[in-house]
Amino acid sequence: MNIRFIKKHFGFAIAALAMAGMTACNERKFHVDGAIENAADSTLYFENMSLNGPVAVDSVKLSADGSFSFDGKAPTAPEFYRLRIAGQIINIAIDSTETVSVKAKYPSMASQYEVSGSDDCSRIKELTLMQMQLQNQINTIARSQQLGVDAVNDSINNVVGAYKKMVKTQYIFKEPMKASSYFALFQTLYAGGQPVLIFNPRASEEDIKVFAAVATSWDTFYPNEERGENLHNIAIEGMKDVRLAQSRMAGSAIDASKVSTTGIIDFTLTDNKGEQRSLSSLVGKVVLLDFHLFANEKSMQRIMMLRELYNKYHAAGLEIYQVSVDPDEHFWKTQTSALPWISTRVDENSQLPLQLYNVQQIPTFFLLDRNCNVVKRDAQIKDLDAEIKALL
Repeated sequence: MNIRFIKKHFGFAIAALAMAGMTACNERKFHVDGAIENAADSTLYFENMSLNGPVAVDSVKLSADGSFSFDGKAPTAPEFYRLRIAGQIINIAIDSTETVSVKAKYPSMASQYEVSGSDDCSRIKELTLMQMQLQNQINTIARSQQLGVDAVNDSINNVVGAYKKMVKTQYIFKEPMKASSYFALFQTLYAGGQPVLIFNPRASEEDIKVFAAVATSWDTFYPNEERGENLHNIAIEGMKDVRLAQSRMAGSAIDASKVSTTGIIDFTLTDNKGEQRSLSSLVGKVVLLDFHLFANEKSMQRIMMLRELYNKYHAAGLEIYQVSVDPDEHFWKTQTSALPWISTRVDENSQLPLQLYNVQQIPTFFLLDRNCNVVKRDAQIKDLDAEIKALL
């Protein structure tokens, strides 16, 4: 598998040079510094981990004290770099203008280093060490003389499954907008000498949910950024691949060319009238995707607020797609019978929308543009009325 698939006149000249100098002085930068012990005369490379692979940014031949310092233009969204001496690598994430300091010892710098100045880099270190431990576990299981082939495969699947569950709950779903969560999505293991993604959205519906949770969060916090768009596309393609695989397993093959990839992290639920309602069917409208609990004591107040917005902007192109999490279906139908917008519900067997949009609390909502792409979530919106008006 290609794990990167988951993918660039004289008087005026004096004035222009002066302005360029001012721009350079005012350019916001980040800094990476520190020291690598026991690496005198080694070349330390500073590389950007672009979507197309590592790109050299700078390098330095280390002196006896191993000190180094690199800087670069501050990114508008989290960006990834690495420090490398030969095959020893330290991964770091840069967010804005922070200064990250690294101390390590060669030749074990990849696993024995200290990082400060960035919580994201600290989490990436934790993930890296856990990944190394997982690889060691797998290697030990694979070499076991007491286990047969099936037992080896079962044991490996168990330890990988436990690792994925822990990373999902403690890192990715907890803070999907963080660089460390993005980093976790692309961790790999070596099997048969080949790198394999731990989270594989090409083959696993559960892993698609993980990618989609980060994608929708990056869509919201870092709109129009290349990495967020890449995640979004990976999730969409994964949905297509899994649908095709499920079709083949069911014995009803679908022509791949007939499977639509709308660019929307889509889902379909049954509404209170028994009709199937997909989010993608609302392309062309501004959508308020609302996750709601009618049993909540403040539900009525929230519904009145939504009704006021709906009455004000529906004719201009606003639609509300509401997803209830109420466990009692009859109660939900009673509460929604007079509502004019799309009212759907999830139960214990249909949690997909909550996972795709990483819903951590109820109530919450997302504002989607006319292409059904996430623009903002409730925590980012101060004036919902103004935000809707700006999209219409």
